[in-house]
Amino acid sequence: MRAARPAGTAALAAVLLAVAAPAPAAGSGTHSVVTWGASADRLGDGVPDRAYRLVLRTSAGGDGLRVRLSNAFGDRPLTLDSVWAGTQDTGARLVPGSNRRLTFGGAPSVRVPAGATLWSDPLPGRLPGGANLVVSLHSPDAAGPASGHGMAMQTSYTAEGDHGGEESDDHWTGRTGSWFYLDAVAVRTPARTGAVAALGDSITDGWQSTSDLNRRWPDYLARRLQRAGSDVRGVANEGISGNKVLADGAGPSALNRLDRDVLSLPGVRTVFLFEGVNDLKAHTGVTADDLVDGYRQIAARAHAAGKCVVGATIAPFKGWGEWDADAEAVRQEVNTFVRTSGAFDAFTDFDRVLRSPYDRERMLPALDGGDHLHPNDKGMQAMADAVDPTALQCADPPA
Repeated sequence: MRAARPAGTAALAAVLLAVAAPAPAAGSGTHSVVTWGASADRLGDGVPDRAYRLVLRTSAGGDGLRVRLSNAFGDRPLTLDSVWAGTQDTGARLVPGSNRRLTFGGAPSVRVPAGATLWSDPLPGRLPGGANLVVSLHSPDAAGPASGHGMAMQTSYTAEGDHGGEESDDHWTGRTGSWFYLDAVAVRTPARTGAVAALGDSITDGWQSTSDLNRRWPDYLARRLQRAGSDVRGVANEGISGNKVLADGAGPSALNRLDRDVLSLPGVRTVFLFEGVNDLKAHTGVTADDLVDGYRQIAARAHAAGKCVVGATIAPFKGWGEWDADAEAVRQEVNTFVRTSGAFDAFTDFDRVLRSPYDRERMLPALDGGDHLHPNDKGMQAMADAVDPTALQCADPPA
């Protein structure tokens, strides 16, 4: 027996992606704002004639949905001949009547050059914030390195052949924990609405939070901003597990991916920088001065792009296998810089929020996901609650 559709889902579908008046034209007091983001990396080799039904959670609501396809790590052009957007009912099944085809320059298919990203045309109709959007896409000729986000903490679905236009789940028998060939979704909102992009590692990516429930700290932050009626409604989670500020490895370094993953996203007012633990815990010889220099470069580039920057202190991780006194000394020195240097427009003290009062080098057990580095759901919520929404407004952006 199929699970019953949640009450109100059909009504939501009538609003979400409904064929309605076109999105307001640019220049009429509106602009484009990112409502979902996930940094791309290499995902192994592409598979020809495979379709992906990608489930994701929006933040800001608005009109004129657009998706950004990514072939950032491809070594050859990528053809996508079928891209659809609809509303999740349960699993891979879509709410009837919600699924509609996206176009690219008016065409139903698109060829994304190697190393490139590419936006779709806007889809008429309104997309609410906090919706379970489903993007289905198919490539007839995928090969070579695939681009996408590896650790989605969300179940998506696969099918052999092109079944993107179908709303049933009959052919979507495969499952995946990654998002393929998609790295951003945007909507058109009133001009006063903005977004924040969280540049981070596995903690921002949500490891140790509960999968399929959107309990990463940026998810909690998005819900908090909605409840508060903040003008900052878009939240883009640009975390990559294992990512470093200074060195490539688990994805390009924060310095090397800043432009594509953050500064290129529409409507971003504020960059939220929460990285560094992977640089200092791996015994690579990174000093506090090295990490501080990386922070300064990111802040300077964001400021030059007219964005504000909120820095975050590095959270405690004593008990993790790579912790030692030398790494802890670097962490403390870097955190002092974040709190006192004035290099950022504001800072959030995640160290203070997460640490134990009995051992300031260790995470509070009630917030610990179990490995002494990644917070659990309760810790993720505590992090989001520590962010000052007014710091994200960026009322006086750098010249």
